[in-house]
Amino acid sequence: MKFTCILLLLLPVFCIAQQVTWQKLNTQSYPGKQDDIYFVDEQNGWYVNGYGRIYRTRNAGQSWELQLEQKGTFFRCIAFIDTLTGFAGTVGTEYFPNVTDTIPLYKTTNGGLTWQPVSYMGNYVKGLCAIDIVKELYINHGVADYKYHVYAVGRVGGPANILVSHDNGNTFTSMEMNAYGTMLFDIDMFNTTEGIACSASDVDVSKSHARLLRTTDGGKTWKTVYQSKRHYELTWKCFFPSSKVGYATVQSYNPDTTISQQIVLKTTDGGKSWKEFKLVNNHKARPFGIGFVNEQQGYVGTLTSGYETNDGGRNWQPIDLGKACNKIRIVHKPDGSVYGYAIGVSVYKLVVN
Repeated sequence: MKFTCILLLLLPVFCIAQQVTWQKLNTQSYPGKQDDIYFVDEQNGWYVNGYGRIYRTRNAGQSWELQLEQKGTFFRCIAFIDTLTGFAGTVGTEYFPNVTDTIPLYKTTNGGLTWQPVSYMGNYVKGLCAIDIVKELYINHGVADYKYHVYAVGRVGGPANILVSHDNGNTFTSMEMNAYGTMLFDIDMFNTTEGIACSASDVDVSKSHARLLRTTDGGKTWKTVYQSKRHYELTWKCFFPSSKVGYATVQSYNPDTTISQQIVLKTTDGGKSWKEFKLVNNHKARPFGIGFVNEQQGYVGTLTSGYETNDGGRNWQPIDLGKACNKIRIVHKPDGSVYGYAIGVSVYKLVVN
């Protein structure tokens, strides 16, 4: 969750590398990549996986309780407004085996004890891959109050759609996005008007170029701000440690193993333009999640391991983030401190010394 752009500009930017390590948490074993994790504060969090399971912690990841197991559902993404109200998205059918659930989005109003399907107006949504929430300050009868805007996009394998709510997740409207990108994997809305989405130029990965989309009208229209020159590529996850500086991962599925350079993207103008940075020269190290504690210091999860940079993406060193670390959520608090969690085959917690 984030504040709108006006408040985001007030967040401090750190220039000195912090002493940070990642601690592996004790969670139920899972044979592959788990896709998303979300914390509303340092203590309360949830994560999901393809077994149709939702887990919750109330003690910063020391222990986890299984809240839901729904066979036939592949949970792909999760996000919460507060400790009671949250949303879980599914990838949908006809992509992974044994998935029968056609409901793209579920909602809870009791902290995950029960979940209900979300109804929506507009285009049919096949599945979702990412959820983002923007917290907006407004004046309510002379009193400062907040409203929450929920944005959800999908999916891997297509088709591309966006689900949007501007009333705390009470009502949703969907819009087809295939005219801008055939698949959608992640979304980062800076405020209620501007944001970035990770996409691809073709649903056929052999023909696809990695693509980043930017909106300045709340998601009504999108513009391509980056497209790779290579086939077999797509963008996967993005992260903005400040209002101007952001990063995104590029995945290559080129079967030619001699083409092994992995790429990370960086912007210094709020996503208007992007540059490619070399991550690692390893065909097996396909990038997944990405997160930064400040503009210079950040992390990428890959299929084989994790990587860390302390110089804004120019150089990377291997670290332990487990295999296939798909989502890295690092939260920048108003006082300048950070906390974070990451999920892939395993779950990790950010420890700031």
